[in-house]
Amino acid sequence: MAERFLGIETSCDETSAAVIERHGGAVELKSLVILSQDVHRVFGGVVPELASRQHLKVIDPVVTQALAEAGTELDDLAAVAVTAGPGLIGALLVGVMYAKGLSQAGALPLIGVHHHEGHLFAPVFEDPLFAPPFVALLVSGGHTMLLDVPAWGEYRLLGQTIDDAAGEAFDKVATMLGLPYPGGAALERLAATGRADRYRFPRPLLKHAQQPHQHRCNFSFSGLKTALLYACRDSGDLDADRADLARGFQDALVEVLVEKTALAVQLTGRPRAAVVGGVACNRTLTHRLRERLAGLATVTVATPRLNTDNAAMIAAAGAWRMARGERHDSRLEPFDWRPLPGLVAVPLGETIATR
Repeated sequence: MAERFLGIETSCDETSAAVIERHGGAVELKSLVILSQDVHRVFGGVVPELASRQHLKVIDPVVTQALAEAGTELDDLAAVAVTAGPGLIGALLVGVMYAKGLSQAGALPLIGVHHHEGHLFAPVFEDPLFAPPFVALLVSGGHTMLLDVPAWGEYRLLGQTIDDAAGEAFDKVATMLGLPYPGGAALERLAATGRADRYRFPRPLLKHAQQPHQHRCNFSFSGLKTALLYACRDSGDLDADRADLARGFQDALVEVLVEKTALAVQLTGRPRAAVVGGVACNRTLTHRLRERLAGLATVTVATPRLNTDNAAMIAAAGAWRMARGERHDSRLEPFDWRPLPGLVAVPLGETIATR
């Protein structure tokens, strides 16, 4: 029997609602509405208080539109799934409280979803064969980590950033280069016009043999940002050097992400690698990863609207959680940080036993 789920996402600066239909193990996207907040461009980054206020203004019409586009009434829903965290507490509170209200009004089950788990489910709408086991590179403005996923709900942490997230590094470097916020897409376009051999920036933590086994899949991007900052200061003509600097930075960051993911695939022996999160929209990254893993693993990447923060992925994760018998009630509270449910750290040796 087919069931429909409403998803709500307000973890940062996108207000999103979606309706999905689950039939057995398959899911179908019926509607997806995403409203981004332009107000933060003026400040060069997300202002939490402004984000919360914008969510309050638009969440009701966004949800109403998602239900209308799906031809769905509240009574047609099997449950409401909402991002509970991680994220900005004020922004999350808007979504969670709204979801609680819908749950009470419609006597519907409520499922609080971990934002990271939502990202892992993003490819299911476009790839019907997408399922564990796989290695996941979760890379966004707030998170960079490598996960081994032997099964849904079982997540083994292979590595993560020890300082800045890759998406944050993209945005900060874009600001240094005078590009508008958010800067990831603009930086990629600029880098496409730059020369590859002009600047060679460090590739942090890429010398695997020099790293303790338990740190071989970790990331670090703060030093790379600093190197770019010094290069900008030393430039005699930043306007003339801007594209070459962008190319040098992107080449360094992408190489680190690609090589660490390739290492994770080799260590686990997984037949598939998934790239999820906002930075998965970077076509240079996905192209080079496919080249690197040719013959080793299939690379799965969802389209941009499913990789950026959206409610469809939250609904999919919530539907899976509900199928396991999980529910929340009015005591559900948002959280700014909490590890993935089912996450365990894996001490890396020469090989990792897989199941």
